[in-house]
Amino acid sequence: MAEEKLLLLKNIRQQGYGGDYASYKKTGGGAAFKKALTGMTPAEVIETVKESGLRGRGGAGFPCGVKWSFMPKDLPGPDQKPHYLVCNADEAEPGTLKDHVLMLGDPHMFIEGMMIGCYAMRSTHGYIYIRGESPHAIRRVQAAIDELYKAKLLGKNILGSGVQLDLTVHPGAGAYICGEETAMLDSLEGKRGLPRSKPPFPAQSGFNACPTTVNNVETLANIPFILTEGPKAFAAFGSENNTGTQAVSISGHVEKPGVYEMDMGHNLKSILEDFAGGVRGGKKLKALIPGGASAPVMRADEIDVPYDFDSLMKAGTMRGSAAIMVFDEDTDMVEVANRTIRFFNHESCGQCTPCREGTFWIKNMIRQFGDDAGDEALLSLVHRAAGNIIGTTICAFGDAVGGALQGFVQKFPEDFRNHFQS
Repeated sequence: MAEEKLLLLKNIRQQGYGGDYASYKKTGGGAAFKKALTGMTPAEVIETVKESGLRGRGGAGFPCGVKWSFMPKDLPGPDQKPHYLVCNADEAEPGTLKDHVLMLGDPHMFIEGMMIGCYAMRSTHGYIYIRGESPHAIRRVQAAIDELYKAKLLGKNILGSGVQLDLTVHPGAGAYICGEETAMLDSLEGKRGLPRSKPPFPAQSGFNACPTTVNNVETLANIPFILTEGPKAFAAFGSENNTGTQAVSISGHVEKPGVYEMDMGHNLKSILEDFAGGVRGGKKLKALIPGGASAPVMRADEIDVPYDFDSLMKAGTMRGSAAIMVFDEDTDMVEVANRTIRFFNHESCGQCTPCREGTFWIKNMIRQFGDDAGDEALLSLVHRAAGNIIGTTICAFGDAVGGALQGFVQKFPEDFRNHFQS
């Protein structure tokens, strides 16, 4: 039986841990920020994060230290634009709960990582963008920031270093598309959240056209450990090119749904059986979505693979938001596909025609299967229409929709054929 490897959830798993700054400080919290501020240059901080091999936990898996290094290296002068670090805490991907758990249970860990990131990228103001439907998380994070201001760890001349840093919590309005970093920046500016064409990338022109880096909650929560214990200690967890641990959300037809932490590269089948207790009621597994609704579905015979960015990509799917959704043998995958396309059609920002129109027509086609009015030609058309969205949109939303819908058709065609007209 596998056990959790606790770096991110270690404080949360402790009985009686309060999550306030006093509790966090007792566990050694705050030491990493102090070390960076008083004993390391910004360049040394970035190099340390690079050496750890930490990859972004928001979905794409881009190396965090490399991303930080894209920011301008000098302090902004009177005639230069300020630098910003923005934490993407929107977490709108269906089935994803890990960042929410981190914000509610131990907000100071990721905030400390954000403070270190701001110092490394010479940012004097950071923003935390939290989904509007998460009021408890908004209040929790704001309370943690208020504690830091009271302790004079935010504001002017922190620890007598001359460094200034302010953090602002910004509630979103509940749009899935604002999980995409450039749409989130537009929303942060008070505009309608629409993805931007790239280049320019946020490191050149992001929030208010200033150099900006965007990281998610889990990515930033890893930073304190990396600075206090060293990059080699972090890289000792996980596998090659997939270092560290990961927080994984598990939901659906399992005995023990929840958020668990294990090494990157832990076997997916083991995660289901050892952490989530297997499929509920002793039933057989039919399907598993490994990375939120936008990740292509896997059959039961495909899940004996390492759970990391590279291995899942080779398996034809993706780790995405690390949200594992489990479906037992009684599940009709047509209904899953129907709910998925309805969600994506509703959440499309409408900027790109293939996505806006494609999701609408695919929704109508899959509805016909729900009415037992499908046929082989319609099944083929669903697959082709989904493929026509891939690679034709400004952001990755279209690729996610197309890949997810093609996966249902390719992996479970018999479920659709069960809904052919008589």
